[in-house]
Amino acid sequence: MGEDGESPKINHSFLRDYVTEADVISTVEFNQTGDLLATGDKGGRVVIFQRETEPKGESEELGESGEYNVYSTFQSHEPDFDYLKSLEIEEKINKIRWLPQQNAAHFLLSTNDKTIKLWKVSERDKRPEGYNLKDEEGRIKDISTVTSLRVPVLKPTDLMVEVRPRRIFANGHTYHVNSISVNSDGETYLSADDLRINMWHLDITDRSFNIVDIKPANMEDLTEVITAAEFHPHHCHLFVYSSSKGTLRLCDMRESALCDKHSKIFEEPEDPGNRSFFSEIISSVSDVKFSHSGRYLLTRDYLTVKVWDLNMEKGPVETYQVHEYLRSKLCSLYENDCIFDKFECVWNSTDSVIMTGAYNSFFRMFDRETGRGVTLEAWRESSKPRAVLRTRRVYTGGRRRRGDVGVDSLDFTKKILHMAWHPAENIIAIAATNNLYIFQDRVNAENQ
Repeated sequence: MGEDGESPKINHSFLRDYVTEADVISTVEFNQTGDLLATGDKGGRVVIFQRETEPKGESEELGESGEYNVYSTFQSHEPDFDYLKSLEIEEKINKIRWLPQQNAAHFLLSTNDKTIKLWKVSERDKRPEGYNLKDEEGRIKDISTVTSLRVPVLKPTDLMVEVRPRRIFANGHTYHVNSISVNSDGETYLSADDLRINMWHLDITDRSFNIVDIKPANMEDLTEVITAAEFHPHHCHLFVYSSSKGTLRLCDMRESALCDKHSKIFEEPEDPGNRSFFSEIISSVSDVKFSHSGRYLLTRDYLTVKVWDLNMEKGPVETYQVHEYLRSKLCSLYENDCIFDKFECVWNSTDSVIMTGAYNSFFRMFDRETGRGVTLEAWRESSKPRAVLRTRRVYTGGRRRRGDVGVDSLDFTKKILHMAWHPAENIIAIAATNNLYIFQDRVNAENQ
């Protein structure tokens, strides 16, 4: 190109907004202490963030208790192929679950559609030196040159984080795995796909025990599928699973080894006045979580998030509208497949606040005591250090305020599907496409 030629113009905003499918975050999970945060993406990678233990500089004056930095990154799953069914198996990480820490090492489970893996995350800050049969570069010595015996010693070295697969649990599912949950006994966990739930022992990889099977003899009779499952946080014999029909089934493994017959079923009677073509789709439960106390269940369907009392089966005790303004848009949402999006929901550490995602990079929090909800936005400006999250409002009619967003202006490609809440503090992690936002309640942090 000559010197007089015009240099090509680069669309920086396009480059900034361009996202490869492999980089999209598909799951977020804190460990039991909240010091580690793991994310999985559609490219099969797991990134672990560690919380800095000691605040530095200004953060000490502001009362911040440390930020999260990358601790380790590793490839958990690779794309595979099922030759019997001629189907590609994606490497996408569907779920990550941490095991309770027993020693200096950390363990986590990660799964794609078919295979569950147990990973060991450990640190090494020493290395052995002074071998008798190897030289300093690791090459084997000639035995005839060895004239004396040395005792190897451990010498300090730079900190290394090692991630190794300890177990691979394969061939347990015919359909796509949507949930894994570690039992409170610390020895077993469950995995659920569309039609079955299996129970595994962490030390046994070649077999699992089927505890729920809803597959009909004739697949044409299939009316619902399993959408999520979770163990009770305190009672190792109890677990719950949700279905595409909007029902929750609580199962007790003390009653029967095969829990096809539930102990309790939780469902809300449908209002005939609201019946429509989309009723069954929007009533499908996309996520279910036990409260930390174990007394309540939290569920998310397309338009609402609900709280259920384990002692009351006839209906939810609390219902919160997430984006009721989309009810009139269900037809277009069906056409662009957004109506099938699976939003997650989480409790805060005291079970007093619940959080779930929405569109346009919005996420919602509801205070259970007052019943009030707030809409917040995860965007680049709010990711700046010490930036304050601003509340947002979707304009649906009446007086329009400055900063309101119209329903027709919502960006349905910017969706908040995955999130996590710190187990003890008001720190939240929000996955927005390929970005991970971590927000902290500074007011509470300064009072600690």
